[in-house]
Amino acid sequence: MPDPITVVGIGADGWHGLSPAARAAIESADILMGSARQLALVPDAPRVAWSSPLSESLPRLLQEHRGQRICVLASGDPTFHGIGTTLVRMLGADAVRVIPHPSSVSLACARLGWPQDQVQVVSLVNQPVERLHPHLQPGRQLLILSRGTQTPAEVAQLLVARGYGSSSMTVLEQLGGSNERVRRAAAADWSDDVDALNVIAVECEGPVLSTVPGLPDDAYENDGQLTKREVRAVTLSRLAPVPGQLLWDIGGGAGSIAIEWSRHHPSCRAIAIERDPDRAKRLERNAAALGGAVNVVEGAAPAALDGLESPDAIFIGGGATAAGMFDVCWNALRPGGRLVTNGVTLETESLIAAWHKTHGGDLVRLSVQRAAPVGTMTGWRPAMPVTIWSVTK
Repeated sequence: MPDPITVVGIGADGWHGLSPAARAAIESADILMGSARQLALVPDAPRVAWSSPLSESLPRLLQEHRGQRICVLASGDPTFHGIGTTLVRMLGADAVRVIPHPSSVSLACARLGWPQDQVQVVSLVNQPVERLHPHLQPGRQLLILSRGTQTPAEVAQLLVARGYGSSSMTVLEQLGGSNERVRRAAAADWSDDVDALNVIAVECEGPVLSTVPGLPDDAYENDGQLTKREVRAVTLSRLAPVPGQLLWDIGGGAGSIAIEWSRHHPSCRAIAIERDPDRAKRLERNAAALGGAVNVVEGAAPAALDGLESPDAIFIGGGATAAGMFDVCWNALRPGGRLVTNGVTLETESLIAAWHKTHGGDLVRLSVQRAAPVGTMTGWRPAMPVTIWSVTK
């Protein structure tokens, strides 16, 4: 069996901060791999700097140096948002040996006196800054892994736009190194330039926009094609979001189902299928504004579903009467997956009744009434009743 690849975590303190085991792994390697910044922290040795994109260059480099003792340098803890996880996924746990270093999160919490087990960590290294939205809740402590010099300013701008401008922002640069620097300001007052190696700490102060299903309808830009708040909450309870799972939202409209599914947990993903180009663009704007991990596919289902990743849950909010819709969805759904269909027309309800007769599941008819002016007084105005069918495969 070939020697496992050794992954060594290294901090801004460089060679002097490494353990004896980490130094020995580096010194005994035939080839060192890592970023130019990481390689500059260790003594001279045969080395290869990553080229971009890493996803394409890494397999090639490993193949070129097969049979050699390879040591890979990583920032901090290699299995915490790092190359260690990538290599284990590619090669298997037995083929990778990891020697960790304190992560930027553990160092930041040590400087701030924050309890690691109660801090929410958000990586923006490969994600848009909008992914912060679901985590912005009053009283929460966030540690944000930055992609570079511009990230603190982007975070501050988002906080201000969201009404969190009074939140305290602390930017920690070059943690553990000789040039370590810690600066603090309210998000609304942040204007400093920072080192590319930084972590951002935020103590959130602002309005509530919960991750519980049923956001206010006015949280969405829409043209009326929107699953209303109360119906949305019931629908999502039937879809049962689970971390790591994928939803298809067919007839996405304003995207409320897909967005609130993805806001449930950072690892939840959704594909929203919308045939109207204007609505598709509006859906993308809503997903960005609320931080949903939603991929928008413009096209008409069921044809637009061809080739998509198999889902764990499907919501048919539009197009239920299209020929072959149910069969395509049912065949694509993973075992144990949930399918939910909402209907307000007699035509859709008749189809739902037929599907229910064949496949079972749960049928609910939901009627919502809202208080509204009646002359000088107040009365109840009913919305159209909605039939909700849910079934598990």
